[in-house]
Amino acid sequence: MEGPMESGECQLHSLQPIQVPVSGFEQLRHRLKHAVRRRLKYLANVIRRLVRPKQMPSTAIGQPAALQPGDRVRVRSRDEIRATLSDWNRLNGCGFMEEMWEFCGTEQTVMKKMGRFLDEQDYTLKRVRGNMYLLEGVICNGTVDWGPCDRSCFFFWREEWLEKL
Repeated sequence: MEGPMESGECQLHSLQPIQVPVSGFEQLRHRLKHAVRRRLKYLANVIRRLVRPKQMPSTAIGQPAALQPGDRVRVRSRDEIRATLSDWNRLNGCGFMEEMWEFCGTEQTVMKKMGRFLDEQDYTLKRVRGNMYLLEGVICNGTVDWGPCDRSCFFFWREEWLEKL
């Protein structure tokens, strides 16, 4: 008997027979809640920028971090990271998730530099523009919108959000 992992197939695709579908009402409720929350965050960011204009940290942009696996880094402060983000909490296409704020100001270790990743929205392999890193043990345990998750995905960290120690 040949299992999905023996044939070289991704484990995620082998879950099809055992998954339990979520009701249409529950999916709609989550989508609406997510859409409303994103619009409110966008408006809050616009208002914050009107009150306090965007200023880029002097060390964040333009100076390559030259990070290597094993390097110790400090995740920049909330204010430094906010200064790099658009109104949609993005920097060069990479979103800063709500769950990542708790790591601001902490010291971490670089696990690896990213070159490519699988985008699960359209199942295409994409190249990373700029420098993006994975940090050891800094993983997602679920989101505010969808609740707990057992997949333990790594967060993507732009070099602008990290400071080499």
